[in-house]
Amino acid sequence: MGEPPRDRAEALRKLVWILPWLIFLSSPVHDLVSGPHNTAATVAGGAGLMAFTGIYLTLVFRNMGRPFSRPVVGWLVAVLGILAVALCLTLGVPWIGLFVYVSVACGATFPLKTAYWTIPLTAVAMLLVAEHDGADGMWVLLLLVLLIGFAMTGVRQLVRTTIELRQARATVAQLAANEERLRLARDLHDLLGHSLSLITLKSELAGRMLPDHPDKAAQQVADIEQVSRQALVDVREAVTGYRRPRLSAELAGARVALTAAGVSVELPDDPDLAGVPEESESTLAWALREAVTNVVRHSGATRCTVDLFRRQTLDGAFLELSVEDNGSGGPGKGPGNGLTGLTERLAKAGGMLEAGRAERGFRLVARVPFAPGTDVGSPA
Repeated sequence: MGEPPRDRAEALRKLVWILPWLIFLSSPVHDLVSGPHNTAATVAGGAGLMAFTGIYLTLVFRNMGRPFSRPVVGWLVAVLGILAVALCLTLGVPWIGLFVYVSVACGATFPLKTAYWTIPLTAVAMLLVAEHDGADGMWVLLLLVLLIGFAMTGVRQLVRTTIELRQARATVAQLAANEERLRLARDLHDLLGHSLSLITLKSELAGRMLPDHPDKAAQQVADIEQVSRQALVDVREAVTGYRRPRLSAELAGARVALTAAGVSVELPDDPDLAGVPEESESTLAWALREAVTNVVRHSGATRCTVDLFRRQTLDGAFLELSVEDNGSGGPGKGPGNGLTGLTERLAKAGGMLEAGRAERGFRLVARVPFAPGTDVGSPA
């Protein structure tokens, strides 16, 4: 919404959204076909109606993504108004519905301050034309002109809000990425700054001691090796922490992936992960990622439910993740490489995996120890 069509299919969908509102043109068309007009009036009326409809569709359709400049919009709406007045005065009351489209164009294309006075002005012009033609009972149509025009201003505000929300989300994502880069740079500086400074200092000392005191220089080189090895361990631990998946992030990613695939999804709103070991949370995050991947790629499901709850068993406290869909579970007859690797990962963390056909689809259940150091026995 609020974006120009990217292909013909999107352009067709946007156009289909506009076309049903052309119902008010049925009266002018009927008047052209069966009205008491001569050939010249019928031809002129048909040309005027085609010009009116073309300008209206161009205005509204272009306003969905790449609107015209304000002067062009003003001139086009003015032409719409002139055509509506001219056609109504020359061809009669059946053409009075054209003012509905003038009102819609004012509400959809003008700024709010301009729309607030051009919509009532359109209604007044319609009343004057109807009075000139001797039409009665125009109050219902007057109310319709006002309501539809102001409703279009609301739709336009909704489109603008949607665009701003989309831009704000993109900005937030960019700021979050920048903040993560700064945090990574800060952590790497804290981890490596001292170690690299120490390595540099000991390297200088070893260079000075090498000609006269080779034994002391060898000790400095040994210290350099020890410091560098420790620095390498620290960096690996830091990188492992950054690469560790988080269950909350995977839940958000699952919603996006399943929604994009056309699968209706139910997720836990705010899972309580307090006290959950990092290894257990990371393992469940991997399980959720693998389950969602299978749902999107292989199952053909239209609905997916994700549950997360704590369970107390004879073997201790467990955190259980359940992913159930109404699909086929995939074409394979046995577990694939993904489920096999996930089973091994869960077993390493002291958990277990259950996957198979459910009553109405496929169900995957992953359990991991809730408390650190819990003796869960054999994963079997």
